[in-house]
Amino acid sequence: MSNSLLQYLTIAFDFLTGFNKLWILFGVTITAQIFSYYKQTLKGKLPPGPTGLPIVGNLFQVSTEAWKEFTQWKHQYGPIVYLNLAGTDMVILNSHKAATDLLDRRTTIYSDRPRNIVASEILTRSLFLFLRRYDDLWRAMRRVTHEGLHKGIAKNYFPVQEKEAIYLAAAMIKDPSSWDEHCRRTAASTIMSLIYDTPLIKDEKEPSVAYINDCVARITRAASPGAHYVEQFTWMKYLPSAIAPWKKYAEEWNKKDELVFKGLYNSVCKRVASGDDRPSFCATIIKDKLNELSNTEATYLAGSIYAAGAETSATVLAWFMHAMLLNPDVQKKAHAELDTIVGRARMPTLADFDHLPYIRGIVKESLRLRPVAPLGVPHRTTEDDWYNDYYIPKGSTVIANVWSLNRDPEIYGPDVAEFKPERHIVDGKISPAVVDTKGESHFSFGFGRRICAGRHVANYGIFIDIACILWACNIMPVKDTNGKQILPIDDDQVNHGIVVQPVPFNCTTISRFPEVPAILAASKEVLRIETD
Repeated sequence: MSNSLLQYLTIAFDFLTGFNKLWILFGVTITAQIFSYYKQTLKGKLPPGPTGLPIVGNLFQVSTEAWKEFTQWKHQYGPIVYLNLAGTDMVILNSHKAATDLLDRRTTIYSDRPRNIVASEILTRSLFLFLRRYDDLWRAMRRVTHEGLHKGIAKNYFPVQEKEAIYLAAAMIKDPSSWDEHCRRTAASTIMSLIYDTPLIKDEKEPSVAYINDCVARITRAASPGAHYVEQFTWMKYLPSAIAPWKKYAEEWNKKDELVFKGLYNSVCKRVASGDDRPSFCATIIKDKLNELSNTEATYLAGSIYAAGAETSATVLAWFMHAMLLNPDVQKKAHAELDTIVGRARMPTLADFDHLPYIRGIVKESLRLRPVAPLGVPHRTTEDDWYNDYYIPKGSTVIANVWSLNRDPEIYGPDVAEFKPERHIVDGKISPAVVDTKGESHFSFGFGRRICAGRHVANYGIFIDIACILWACNIMPVKDTNGKQILPIDDDQVNHGIVVQPVPFNCTTISRFPEVPAILAASKEVLRIETD
């Protein structure tokens, strides 16, 4: 028998086997849904929510901008809303109290993640920290992450963050039209340096960065709600790769991506073994992991920190630029603070962090008003629970609607849709944080044991990037052929994905005063940043 015929028969057999499994599992799924429904009615009253269709439930009522529907449903059904997505129980938390009561104060029940077949199980072998289920390995990975990113160690990364911010400001002046590429380059280069101790990267399209960014894009697309029906109809995982292109695609890219991440991690291992003790996340976990993780687990952990940090940081900077164009008065106040505290003879540094409350208010407001993940990352219950007389079944997907929480007028006042750094300042100082926000005054970094482990490092990095941009630049809208300013869209239109970005817009950045280019050049020389 020829190889080609044998291959054909093998594929045909796999197809028939998969087809039979498909129908068997489909029947089991329907039976399980019916059984689950009657079982739930015996345990308690589910939270209110919109009426769905038979079998699929509310699956087709959730759009790509679900945070908006969820916020509307808050006014219709209350702060806790129940959905049935083709047999998957989903609970939406639309209030500060409900989110913190459950996700912060009942962490033993609410720290799991929903199953994610494509992004987690296939693309990343269930080893990406932010997608992994809540188990002993996740706890070990989280402990190691804390050792590498906690508030005390964050200062070790200041030199890298300051160098990157200076290079960013210089790039903004030299090539204003490419501001978004500059922000992306800075985010990628900074996180690469922090994790792998790589040198400053001058081009976002540099092959290693471009590859990893593509990898991150694959994972975030796969993890986006509604990206793959297999997440609702889990029996589809058993389809042979030959007739399931999404499965073949994920399997092939997993092999390629793992080789790249292993190469980066192993390069740090070699440097540490040679006595090089320059600070980096990988160097810290190589020295201090105490055999908690295997090399493969540490490799994926480092990759997951990159994935969580690069795209989100670049998106926060994009929303900041968006806000500056629409709020020129905020720019003027920021410029005044910088001129008073820093002056025009030097650039801001992270030593100025405590003395620039208005800049810090801009950081907080950028994260509050435009959360890059408006629905956060879903949690999952590991036990049945009851809250406010409502029954929340074991295995429910629980989503905190960060968009709604960050725009709650009872917390932030009636002007919640406005960009106002002043809301975070009292008597010239950063005001006490909103209760239960871990000192952030917003909910964009998440909740409970799943809160962003790198939030301190991220806050410092965003602060120095914004401070240096505003110190060096006037951010201004471009003009059309008639001389009229072209402002970005301000009606909540976004580019969709697990990370939500503004619709592309143009702007220009010019030096605020004549000495800016010379001071930028001198700062680059002092920090030994190569000039172009």
